[in-house]
Amino acid sequence: MAKGRELKARIKSTENTRKITRTMEMVSTSKMKRAQDRVHAARPYAHALADVISALYTPELAERFPLLRQPAKPARAAIILITSNRGLAGAFNSNLIKEARTQMLQLREQGIETELHISGRKGIGYFRYVGEPTAVARTDISDRPSSDDASSLVDALMQRFVAGSLDAVYVIYAQYKSALSAPPTSMQVLPVTPPTRTGPAPE
Repeated sequence: MAKGRELKARIKSTENTRKITRTMEMVSTSKMKRAQDRVHAARPYAHALADVISALYTPELAERFPLLRQPAKPARAAIILITSNRGLAGAFNSNLIKEARTQMLQLREQGIETELHISGRKGIGYFRYVGEPTAVARTDISDRPSSDDASSLVDALMQRFVAGSLDAVYVIYAQYKSALSAPPTSMQVLPVTPPTRTGPAPE
């Protein structure tokens, strides 16, 4: 009888675990769908902005606006690394950290000093562990970042670029392609350069 009661208890425990797992799966699926919708909704605006810059950019305009300045010999660059605050994400964070290290190494080999601006506990924890100093360490940005969050990361760097104390800014992030593919990507955001136009010129 004892074995029978023990077996029933284990069966009930397994069923409860399955219910909890199903609930977690439903919540995760819902969050993933909302995140995908935000990514897809933002892309048309990003593409339109790239087209506008491509159409308007001229050397004369670059002389008038400091953000279009092209440093002759870059001396200092900032790297913004965006990781998560939590783990259990497979190689998500480790791939981003590896990309950041690669970018730092490439810049330093060119004689360019680098400084790290990190958002996310995983990135902060790693670079503290290896003894790499960080200029900024943020853990307050949630999984639903806003335009204000983006501004808080880059506004000070933009001001320094305009003042000439910073020559380049790179962002290391996971580029969403699908639920199974979000490769780490390094994108230079300053100085602003005109994108390569692939379609017909705007009328």
